[in-house]
Amino acid sequence: MMESNADNAAQQAVFEQPVFAAELYPHRSLGRKGFRVMLLLTGGFCLFYGLFFVATGAWPIGLFFGLDFLLLYGAFRLNYRSARTRELVTVSRTDIAVRKIAPSGRTIEHHFNPFWTRFMVRRDDEIGILSMHISGQGRGTDIGSFLNPDDRESFAKAFKRALATVTQRI
Repeated sequence: MMESNADNAAQQAVFEQPVFAAELYPHRSLGRKGFRVMLLLTGGFCLFYGLFFVATGAWPIGLFFGLDFLLLYGAFRLNYRSARTRELVTVSRTDIAVRKIAPSGRTIEHHFNPFWTRFMVRRDDEIGILSMHISGQGRGTDIGSFLNPDDRESFAKAFKRALATVTQRI
């Protein structure tokens, strides 16, 4: 009797082991060093021309150069904040888990039974994949809405393969 319980526990551990795991995050083409360089260049430009216009008596234009710089800085800070978005997707024989982490740190988890889950991909002939959606048992969630088309394509292929692997008969 003890051996069958140990066998069942070992088999259950194998079923719950992830077959597929992915961390999705948005791509940013300008890194931290590039951001600093861009700020130094635009800051120097705005400061030079702002002081020039103030010295020539057109002080409102000088103020607008300062406002432009602050708006540019704020836009990039918000952009980098939104880059902290993450989605962790794992697939095992017993569960599909999608964990969404917002830039604020707030986490939402979705769990689906792999045997009742549908993975829907909406495509455009020219662009490729527009959106990906997982649904099952009356619930659903979007996946990878922030990914670029190439990353969506590779994720969709890998996820479909993992879903097919876990739903086939043992």
